[in-house]
Amino acid sequence: MQHLARAIERLKRRLLFLSTQVEECVRQAVRAVETRDSELAAQVIANDSDIDILEVDVEEECLKILALHQPVAIDLRFIIAALKMNNDLERIGDLAVNIAQRAESLAGKTPANVPFDLPAMAAKAQAMLKKSLDAVVGMDTVLAREVLEADDEVDKENRYVHKQVKMAIQKDPALLDELIQLLIVARHIERIADLATNIAEDAIYMVDGDIVRHNISVDNP
Repeated sequence: MQHLARAIERLKRRLLFLSTQVEECVRQAVRAVETRDSELAAQVIANDSDIDILEVDVEEECLKILALHQPVAIDLRFIIAALKMNNDLERIGDLAVNIAQRAESLAGKTPANVPFDLPAMAAKAQAMLKKSLDAVVGMDTVLAREVLEADDEVDKENRYVHKQVKMAIQKDPALLDELIQLLIVARHIERIADLATNIAEDAIYMVDGDIVRHNISVDNP
């Protein structure tokens, strides 16, 4: 049991380090769009390979624990949740790269006066990501359920951005390229919020054994 406990603690540290790196990449990518900073965007893109390596390390650690220790109950649920979270974090890292690529396309251009608040939308998605990861570390299902409730807000803002972009293009077609780039950023931000929701669902599964997206309890089917 002590060997399993140490292995799980080591896995938690690796997962936490990966999540910290992914959070920072998202923050930098969004900042690069806001400031039209091509150097910051390039840094995010360059760091993607490091995240990929960390993702592989976490996956290998999970598989090693399963093979050597054959965990059960909450320990097994944690390993399963860790594998899923690991994949979601890698995908969030890819989305940060995509946002950074949009920032490179926008670099050097004077920001258009757009009728929506993309930084506010990004801040909500980033807060969801941080809260979902805190829920995992703290095994806090209350925090995790707050993330689930926040997802609808980001979805609503994404639909609003889509509507406003369409109207703005009709009003000034010269802004087409920039507005399309911002629309893509909004879509990526919305996807990050979705993946943060997945992580929150995994936190609930890990602690309670409940698969909330299907309203199923593993312990009490």
